[in-house]
Amino acid sequence: MARNRLAHTFVCLTVFLAGASLRAGDVARAGAAATDARVTEAQKPIEVLSAALSRWAEIVQPPQDQAARAQTFVTRVTVSKAEGLPGAVAGLTADVAFQAPDRLRVSAVAGGKTYSLGRDVQTLWASIPHKDFALVGKSGVARFQAHPDELDNTVLPPISLPVEPGAAAFALALKTKMFLDRPEAEAAAGTRVLRLVSNDDRLKGEARVWLNADLLPLKLTYQDGGKTDVEVQFDHPRLEAAWPAEKWSAPVKGAGPKPQTVALSHLVKFINVAPQVLLDNHVPTLGPATGQRRVVAREGNGRLETIDGTRVLFLQGSPAEMGTQHGKLLKREILNTMNRIVYGIGVGSSFDRGKWFFGEIESAQARVEKFTDPRYLAEMDALADAVGATRAEGRLANFFPELFHCSGFSIFGKATVRGRMYHGRVLDYMRGIGLEQNAVVMVYRPDGGRNAWVNVGYAGFVGSVTAMNEKGISIGEMGGRGYGNWDGKPMAQLVREVMEKASTLDEAVAIMRTGPRTCEYYYVISDGKTKDAVGVAATPDTFEVIKPGQSHPRLPHGVPDAVLLSAGDRYEELARRVQAGYGKFDAEASIKLMSRPVCMTSNIQSVLFAPDTLEFWVANADSKNVASHTRFTHYSLKDLLTNEGTADAR
Repeated sequence: MARNRLAHTFVCLTVFLAGASLRAGDVARAGAAATDARVTEAQKPIEVLSAALSRWAEIVQPPQDQAARAQTFVTRVTVSKAEGLPGAVAGLTADVAFQAPDRLRVSAVAGGKTYSLGRDVQTLWASIPHKDFALVGKSGVARFQAHPDELDNTVLPPISLPVEPGAAAFALALKTKMFLDRPEAEAAAGTRVLRLVSNDDRLKGEARVWLNADLLPLKLTYQDGGKTDVEVQFDHPRLEAAWPAEKWSAPVKGAGPKPQTVALSHLVKFINVAPQVLLDNHVPTLGPATGQRRVVAREGNGRLETIDGTRVLFLQGSPAEMGTQHGKLLKREILNTMNRIVYGIGVGSSFDRGKWFFGEIESAQARVEKFTDPRYLAEMDALADAVGATRAEGRLANFFPELFHCSGFSIFGKATVRGRMYHGRVLDYMRGIGLEQNAVVMVYRPDGGRNAWVNVGYAGFVGSVTAMNEKGISIGEMGGRGYGNWDGKPMAQLVREVMEKASTLDEAVAIMRTGPRTCEYYYVISDGKTKDAVGVAATPDTFEVIKPGQSHPRLPHGVPDAVLLSAGDRYEELARRVQAGYGKFDAEASIKLMSRPVCMTSNIQSVLFAPDTLEFWVANADSKNVASHTRFTHYSLKDLLTNEGTADAR
C-alpha cells in the first residue's frame, strides 16, 4: 500500500513535469536571461527544483506583457521503457504542440495505430482514423437526446499547472530526499539531473528528471525497485512561429473521419474521471469478522448500517421514497459509481469501439424504457434528484448491468449435507474500475404488497443481477450474446420483478417467460421452500428451461439435484468439482466451488445463497484478490428484516 502511494507521488510528479513540457509553447527568448540567472544561483537540489517549477509556471501562464503567446512549442514524447505499465504504453510516441493559453494538439502512435486529440480554444476533439471515428466537443449542444432543449454551457478555463509551484516544491521537499547527479558525459552543456528518493527508507522507488539549460525536462525515469521501470523522453523541444488557427482544429473531411459533434461536458468529465478509474482503485482486504453491527445514518424509513465492515442499506416505502433514501444515504458512493461507469468506462469505450457511447446507450435506453415498470423509473429519478445528478444520468447509469457476465449453480438434495440448498453466483465483470469500493447489500421493503428482498449490488443501481426474496426465491444472471436487441424489459429490472412478485419457482419462471426480454441471458433460479431449481436460457424470441440433472448441448454434464451454469473450461471445472464432492457440500465447501478457475480474473463479486434458511454470504474483490478469494461475510435475510444494529448515529 505504501509502495502504491510512493508510485502515485512520482506519477503525479511525472504528469506535472510532462504537462509543463507539453504546454511550454509560449516561452519567449526574453525570459532566458532570468532563467540563466536562476540556474547559476541554484546549487542545491531544492533550489534547482524550485527554479524549474517557477520556470514552468511562467511558461504555462506567462505575464500579460510577454510576446511568448505568439509562439508554438513542439516536441516528440517517447515512452522508451514501460515495465509494470499496461502493454499498450510501451513504445508509445506522441508529437505534441502547445500554444498558451488554450491550444494543444497531440498525435500519438501506439501499437502501430495513430490517435490524435486536441484543444482549440473552447472545443475539444479526438480522431482515430483506423476506427473511422472522430469527435468534436462543443458547448451549445444538447447533453442528452431525451432533453434536446437542455444545452451544454461548459466553458473551458485557460490551461494551467495542476498546483502552484511553491506548493509542489514544498510537498516534494517533505516527502523525498533530493540529489543532483552528474549528467552523462555526452549531455549538452547546462544539463542537470535531479533525483528524488522517498524519505521512507523501506521503499526503494526513485524518480530522476533530466533538465536542459532552460530547465525544461529532457527525460523522466521512475523505478520502484520491483516491477516498475519507466522512462519517458522529450525529443528536441523547440519554439516555432505561431501556428495558424486552422492547424489546431479537428481534421476536416478528406483528412480523416468526419467528426461527430457532442456535448463538451461529456469529454471534460471523461478527462476528469479517467485518472480515477486508472489509479484510484484501492480496496482494503477485510479482516476477520467480529459480528459488529451498527446503524450509521437514517433517512426517512431508510437507514444505512455497517455489518462486519460492509455496507448494508435498508430501503422502505414507495419508489420515490426508496430512491430518495438510497440517494441521501449513499450520495458519495453513488456519484463515484455513476461518474466512473457513465463518463469513465462509458465514454472511454467510445475510443476502443469507434462508436460514441452516449449515442449508443441513449438509443438503447429509449427502446427499453417503454417496457420498464414506471415504479423503477420513479425510483431512479428520485435517486438522481437526491444526489444532484440529472435524471438522464441516473437512468443511463442503471442501464450498465445489462452488460454483466457470470457463472452460477444450485445444488441440493443428495448433492449436499443434510439435503441443504446452496445457490452460488459468480459475477465476472471489469474488476478494477471502481465498482468494488461501492459495493453494498440492499434490503428492500417496497410498498404495494410486494415481497421484501435483498439485492447484492452497487450504490446507485436499482435493478438487480444477484438477489433473494423473503419467500426463498434466489436468482443469478449470466450474460450472453445478442447485444443490441433492446426491445424488451431490461434484464436487471426483470430480475427485480421476479424478486418482488414471485413466491414460487413456477411464478419466477412465468415472469421470465412472459417478458418481453432483451438480448441473450442465462439464469439460475432456486426455490428454498421446495428445494428445486432450474436454469433458464432466454433470448427475445426463445426460452429454454434446464431442469436439475438435465444435460444440454452447451451443458453436457447433467448432475442429479444440481443446476450448473457456466461456459467453456469454467463449466468443465465446475462440473468436475461438483461430481468430486457430491453429497459432501455444506456452506464452506459450496463457497470453494466458486474459486479460480471457475471464477475469472475479472471476478468482482461472489455470493452464496441458502434459500431454505434465507442465509447468504457475500464476497467482493479487493485490490489484491478476486472476490472468491476474499472474506465471505455472512448475513441472514430473516435477521435483517426483523432486527437492526446498535450505536445509532445522532
